[in-house]
Amino acid sequence: MASNTLTITDNRTGRTYTLPIEDGTVRSLDMRQIRTGEDDFGLMMYDPAFVNTASCRSSVTFIDGERGILEYRGYPIEVLAENCTFLEVAYLLLFGKLPNKSELNAWVYEITHHTMLHETTRKFMEGFRYDAHPMAMLVSTVAALSTVYPEAKNVQDPANRLRQIKRLIAKMPTMAAMSYRHNVGFPYVYPDNDLSYTENFMNMLWRMVEPKYAANPVLARALDVLFILHADHEQNCSTNTMRSVGSSLADPYLAVASAAAALSGPLHGGANEEVLKMLNEIGSKDKVPAYIRKVKEGHIKLMGFGHRVYKNYDPRAKIIKRTAEQVFQVTGSNPQLDIALELERIALEDEYFVDRKLYPNVDFYSGIIYQAVGFKPELFTVLFAIPRSVGWLAQWEEMHRDPERKIARPRQIYTGERTRTFIPMEERAVAGAVSA
Repeated sequence: MASNTLTITDNRTGRTYTLPIEDGTVRSLDMRQIRTGEDDFGLMMYDPAFVNTASCRSSVTFIDGERGILEYRGYPIEVLAENCTFLEVAYLLLFGKLPNKSELNAWVYEITHHTMLHETTRKFMEGFRYDAHPMAMLVSTVAALSTVYPEAKNVQDPANRLRQIKRLIAKMPTMAAMSYRHNVGFPYVYPDNDLSYTENFMNMLWRMVEPKYAANPVLARALDVLFILHADHEQNCSTNTMRSVGSSLADPYLAVASAAAALSGPLHGGANEEVLKMLNEIGSKDKVPAYIRKVKEGHIKLMGFGHRVYKNYDPRAKIIKRTAEQVFQVTGSNPQLDIALELERIALEDEYFVDRKLYPNVDFYSGIIYQAVGFKPELFTVLFAIPRSVGWLAQWEEMHRDPERKIARPRQIYTGERTRTFIPMEERAVAGAVSA
C-alpha cells in the first residue's frame, strides 16, 4: 500500500476505504464513496468558516503562520517592502515574476494612463448623501463601472481580462480619493500623471489651491510600504468572496465590489480603526497596566493582537513598526504611539499573552500611521481596499486559468423540519394564542 494514502474504516458498515493524500490534503469528493447504502448521499466534510478546507490551488501567496512567514510568489515580504515599489509588487503578484526595467516602465505607464474616471462616474458619485461613508461609496462605484465597461463581461478572453485589471488598479485610488473628498465636502481633484501611484493618490486626497501638489517623500514611501503589505494575504474572507463571485463568470468590477463589501466588515478590514478606539480609550501610557488587567480578567478585548493564521509575530507588523518610527520623525511624536509601544512591550513579556500566542498583527500600527499621515478613520478600510484589489485580481486571474475551476457551491447540513402538513389560513392558530 502506498505511504501517501489514508485508510478509513467506517464502523457503521465495517467497510475500509483507502484515499490518496496529495499536498497534505484529501479530496472531499473522495469521502462521498463512504456510504451506508444506495440511498445514502455519502460523507461530507463539515467545516464552519472553512478553517481547515483548501478551496483552491494557488501560487500567489505563501503563509506559514507558525513561523511568521509571508511570501508573495516566493519572495519574503520583508525583502519586497524594503526594495520595491507597490506597482512593482503588483506586477509580481499578477504575472508571477519581478519586472525588468522596461517591463516596469511600461506597466507604470499603463496604470498611470488609466487613472481617470469617466465624467458620468464622477456624477454618479455626486449623487450620494453628503455624509455617505467612503467605503460604501467605493463599493457602489466599483460595481457601477460594470456599466461603463460592458465588454468586461467577456471574462473568457485573457487579453480583455488584463485590460480590466489595469483599469481597476489604476482607478481604485481615484474612486477612493473622490469618496473621501465627497465625505468632507471638497471638490474632486483629477489625477496627475507626473506623480507616482501613491503620490498621485495623496494629490487627489489633499490638494487644495496649490498649482502642483508635492507629497512628502517619507510619507509617500510609507504609504507605498503599507500598500505592499496589504496587497494579498492568501484565502481570507474577501479573497474567498472574490473567487466565489468570480466563479460564476461575473465581470471583475462586480467581483471586486463584492470582495470590497466583505472587506468592509470590522472583523476584516476595519480592525485597525478598532485599535485606534482602544488606544483612545486607554488614554495615556501610565494606564496601560490597568487596561491589560481588564483584558486578562476577560472584561475587554485587546485589539490588534492575535490572528487566525499567525501563531507567531505577524511579519507585516514588524515592518509597519519600523515604518511608524520613520513617519513620526516627519509628523512629530504621537501619544498613541507611546501607548502602543508600552502595550506591545507588556503583552510580549506577559505569560498570559505569550502562552496564547497573542502577538501584534498588521492592524496594530497601521491605523496609527494612517492617522498621523492625515487620514480620517472612516477612510482606513478604503486604504486597505486599494492595494488588496491587486491581490483579488491576481487570485481572480489565477482562478480563470485553473482547469479545475467550477462555480462555487458549498454543501450544507440541513437542520430544519421535513414534510410538514400544510394548514389553510383559516385553521392556523393566532400567534401568541394559548389553547384552552
